[in-house]
Amino acid sequence: MKRRWSRSHLFTSLLLSLSLLAAACSSTPANQSQGETKPPENTPAQNAPAQSATPADTLFVAINADQGTLDPAVTFDNGAWKITYPTYQRLVEYDGATTEVKPGLAKEWKVSDDGLTWTFTLAEGNKFADGTPVTAEAVKFTFDRTLKIQKGPADVYNVIKEVKVDSPTSVTFVLNQNFPPFLSTLAANYGGIVNPKVMEQEKDGDLGQNYLANNTMGSGPYQLSEWRKGEYIKLTLNPHSSVKPAIQNVFFKIVPDATSQRLQLEQGEIDIAEGIPKEQLKAVMAFPNVEVLQEPSLAVDYVYVNSTKGNPALQNPKVRQALSYAVDYDALTSSVQEGFATQMRGPIPKGLWGHDESAHQYKRDVEKAKALLAEAGVSNLKLDLLYSDNKAWWETEALALQSFFADAGVTLNLKKIAYATSREMMDKGEFDLALGVWSPDFGDPYMFMNYWFDSNNFGLAGNRAFYKNDKVDELVRKAAQINDKAEREKLYKEAQNIVIDEAPYLYLYQMDFQLPISKQVKGFVFNPMLEGIYNLADMSK
Repeated sequence: MKRRWSRSHLFTSLLLSLSLLAAACSSTPANQSQGETKPPENTPAQNAPAQSATPADTLFVAINADQGTLDPAVTFDNGAWKITYPTYQRLVEYDGATTEVKPGLAKEWKVSDDGLTWTFTLAEGNKFADGTPVTAEAVKFTFDRTLKIQKGPADVYNVIKEVKVDSPTSVTFVLNQNFPPFLSTLAANYGGIVNPKVMEQEKDGDLGQNYLANNTMGSGPYQLSEWRKGEYIKLTLNPHSSVKPAIQNVFFKIVPDATSQRLQLEQGEIDIAEGIPKEQLKAVMAFPNVEVLQEPSLAVDYVYVNSTKGNPALQNPKVRQALSYAVDYDALTSSVQEGFATQMRGPIPKGLWGHDESAHQYKRDVEKAKALLAEAGVSNLKLDLLYSDNKAWWETEALALQSFFADAGVTLNLKKIAYATSREMMDKGEFDLALGVWSPDFGDPYMFMNYWFDSNNFGLAGNRAFYKNDKVDELVRKAAQINDKAEREKLYKEAQNIVIDEAPYLYLYQMDFQLPISKQVKGFVFNPMLEGIYNLADMSK
């Protein structure tokens, strides 16, 4: 579902010079407002031994392309979030590597029994980069502004009926309906609190959108100080932040060419390379000064098994189980994702609260698959697999599944069609099996359990398996109506046991997060809800 997958890509070859780097690090751009460092020129690199050429207080991150708008009320793109997340603060923040939240600008909060009223008490002392204090009025302004702009993030916050200022340090949200994941949404980038003074930059009633597209006005530990389009984006410290990071300057350098990124990383001219494809990562692992971090992300790859509108045989859970046992999950992750993936264990991925590590996990068992088909009275089963060219790996994946199913006596006909057409067919249920990907917009199992299994969500709304089970409907709907986390987790676990057994999806794998990073960089923590975003204030070299 996630709407932040798209990236613009440039294909200009840029190489970096070690000799120019040393000179560059000691000079200051004419239009640079803070700091003593600028990125090296993008000129051909010289043959030099691998070494660290970057200052200890400066981080260089190679990114593939320039960014679009940086306005938290507009952008839904992780590429922009890597700039904005460290420059704004939120009422709550994701806690380390988990999808749990911890206090941010709010030191404490409470929710009414009916889940409709959330009151937050702000910690004192937080200031925007211009020295203005962060108050409850700023919080109200931020969310009122987002709802007035009515772009992407407003879809999440339309559940808000009213934001009320109780005092300079207390703010209350009144919701239209109970929405247990509400707290988690506040930790997302679109929860970043904006300085109300942005209205001084308003033009033609745009609520400051044009200004915030290229500037930041937050209270995070960093601020955007310079943006040279097509070259780099520079962050420096917020002078009024109480946080004093070891990394004082951050350059996001636009280096579109993967070969250039590899060379710069190997020679120590950049600290992090974001644009190296998976098939090249094993070669990067051989660099003595580099490590490739690998963690399961929350992005999953799976198969919709049309349980009510597809081939009638698929209405039998034993047939769906047989398909699950026919898949060679280890071979699939190896051939399709170069090994950079982790087999799923049920619908809630590892790393998200509610994941059940004790849940049943299907493994390749061809004989069991054949036996289940026989028990179901099914033979010579022929199924169509719907997919498009939307994901580069789907062709390989489809061929692999065709081979796996053939071993169990199931014929899989591959139907590759245009992406838009495939979406229409999936929405109408005009398929037997279909390939899909999914990642959550906020850190709550609601994103998987309620979207995937509630029979009210048939089609693109989420339940693309057209699966209906009255007990599961009851469980997931109840979990979506209460705020007690322990009780919600219990309900979701019960529902998971049912849906894993009834197998309306083939739970293939979580796509792993990989990051080539200099061994000199310390303190980076990957959070699966913040993919592509760095905890810069905690990092050092």
